[in-house]
Amino acid sequence: MRIGLAADNGEWHRSRLREALRARGIEPVLFSLADVAVVTGGGEPLRIPGLADALPDGLLLRTIAGGTFEATTMRLGVLHALAAAGTVVWNAPQAIERCVDKSMTSLLIARAGLPTPDTFVLSSREAAAAVVAREASESAPLVLKPLFGSQGEGLRLVRRPEELPEPEEVARVYYLQRFVPRPGRPWRDFRVFVCDGRMVAGMIREGDDWITNVHRGGRPRPWAVPARAEELAVAAAEAVGVQYCGVDLIEDGAEGFLVLEVNSMPSWSGLQTVTEQDIASTVVDGFLKAVRAARPLRLAAAS
Repeated sequence: MRIGLAADNGEWHRSRLREALRARGIEPVLFSLADVAVVTGGGEPLRIPGLADALPDGLLLRTIAGGTFEATTMRLGVLHALAAAGTVVWNAPQAIERCVDKSMTSLLIARAGLPTPDTFVLSSREAAAAVVAREASESAPLVLKPLFGSQGEGLRLVRRPEELPEPEEVARVYYLQRFVPRPGRPWRDFRVFVCDGRMVAGMIREGDDWITNVHRGGRPRPWAVPARAEELAVAAAEAVGVQYCGVDLIEDGAEGFLVLEVNSMPSWSGLQTVTEQDIASTVVDGFLKAVRAARPLRLAAAS
């Protein structure tokens, strides 16, 4: 099998995935989506470093190289083109687009009937101010999140309309979600890692304030994931159509959980410290199973 591994940053994750592939007899071709070119006029238009004029049977995607909106659009286009040509792409570009856009994630989670905090996504400051005036208070704020943000960056609590930033600061999209207070201290929420339709491992994330991302200083703690949390995380992954992901949950105050987010390019270095499950190996096994299942179809199409 020709296997590509696209991991533009995060040496730890890249190394773990590469070693898991090597342990299964596969030497992956490492490349960045930023280095893929489209060249027409003869042969396969997609030119991937290390693969000459061939396409991989499978591409395991850890991250997408950052850049402008135009550059990101091109890189997602490359993933769509690979998938259309029969390459198994994990995660699939459609799933990445759904998860990166928090408004689409919230829409799909709600349509699936899964519990999630009330969410409001608006394009004007006036409309957002009206929501804040109606829904928020000093004791019950709303959380303003960047639509495309990750790792807890850019989160803020909004209690009054005048606290809303100008449209340019939020790329002209106001994503507001009802703040869910945590019972007691320290602050905590939960991350469940899902792969190939099943729960792999989970952890408690503890923090000194309400933003508990490990990247922001949150502390991973072991967690015996209860059945209701496992079922909700797996259902959330299915709702957005993602092959492997980190699902963020929070307690609802009634012995249940709410879905906060679904991350299609999750980090798991923190989670790996509190579980014996080899997460990289689990992702690789699920990915290779999908590639093997698709290869007969691809070979038949090429003959």
